Amino acid sequence: MAEKIRLGIIGMGNMGKDHSKNVASHGKCPSVELTAVADIDPKALQWAKENLPDSVALFDDAEKMMDSGLIDTCLVAIPHYYHPYYALRGFEKGINVLIEKPAGVYTRQVREMNEAAAKANVKFGIMFNQRTDPLYSKAHEIVHSGQLGNLKRMVWIITNWYRTQAYYDSGSWRGSWNGEGGGVLLNQAPHNLDLWQWICGMPKRINATCAIGKYHNIGVEDDVTIFGEYENGATATFITTTGETPGTNRLEISGELGKIVVENGKLKWWKLDRNERDICANEKNGFYSSKPEYIEFEENVVPGHPIILENFAKAILNGEKMIAPGEDGINSLTLSNAAYLSTWTGKAIDLPVDEAEFEKYLKELCDKEEPAKKKSFEVSEENCAERWRIRW
Repeated sequence: MAEKIRLGIIGMGNMGKDHSKNVASHGKCPSVELTAVADIDPKALQWAKENLPDSVALFDDAEKMMDSGLIDTCLVAIPHYYHPYYALRGFEKGINVLIEKPAGVYTRQVREMNEAAAKANVKFGIMFNQRTDPLYSKAHEIVHSGQLGNLKRMVWIITNWYRTQAYYDSGSWRGSWNGEGGGVLLNQAPHNLDLWQWICGMPKRINATCAIGKYHNIGVEDDVTIFGEYENGATATFITTTGETPGTNRLEISGELGKIVVENGKLKWWKLDRNERDICANEKNGFYSSKPEYIEFEENVVPGHPIILENFAKAILNGEKMIAPGEDGINSLTLSNAAYLSTWTGKAIDLPVDEAEFEKYLKELCDKEEPAKKKSFEVSEENCAERWRIRW
């Protein structure tokens, strides 16, 4: 049995560089050997030549890399629309594929990837690295163990995704339907949408307002409010934007047995000793005030990206359970697709989303959009692991 997977990375932009350094330079993924990278940009390949070991093969064509025999696993780190294309090509060639978020732009793409991966009997994963954060993992554990009882309400204000106009001007693909397939919901918030459904489950209905270019000169949404309804009557409110600073990151989940709040690097848990429904029905004091047990957890920062990659490698090598299987990618994308469709139609959307209706509206927006101008404005680079680390 092989001791390591042989990894090829498609796309040597910020994320691709960061992944390559985690494997080749920092040794954070002991079950992974970086054997090849691919990018159509000569500058990106020059960076790889100068910064990665000589043993790493360089390709200007991703499919040539897939056909080289040098890799058995591929990490796709390129713009959103291309995630499904290269994943499907990898599956056809019997290659395991780990993709960056989001899984795609519309749900049909993810459904097709799931089917293709199963047919090819290969592993399919997605880089939902924030699932590794100890606080969100603890929230998942508390909710799924039933310690909050039946859920009543989730409120997530996640507005610290601030971006300036310079950010959107730094690439022709940014801030457009043809380039990104959306705005804050497709670029910044997929991690949070994933955590929403991972912790609380999928709602049955979505009603949303997605404001287009409210704070920036862009053609996609930069300010969003989503209202979700669950089968049991619970509700969810999700608010995000790239146009507020200072922003907020506060997740509150209420249930019949108490509540949890995740904010400022802490998880606070108020734990009732009686079910609130029992209190409401049987307590004779009309102004009853509970005295819940209070428990607090502090964050122990962990490097999420290499954890997901190492876990994916171990899933391939010895069947370890995946933290973020590709199948899950359809859920967060269902939430964003439903939010867009609700905005476009002006009505609540029952889940699952009507794929044909969504794609029709998206195509109309893409067709009407002005061709993207080539942008050469550059913003200062920053370490992507830091950029995507959870900020409080």
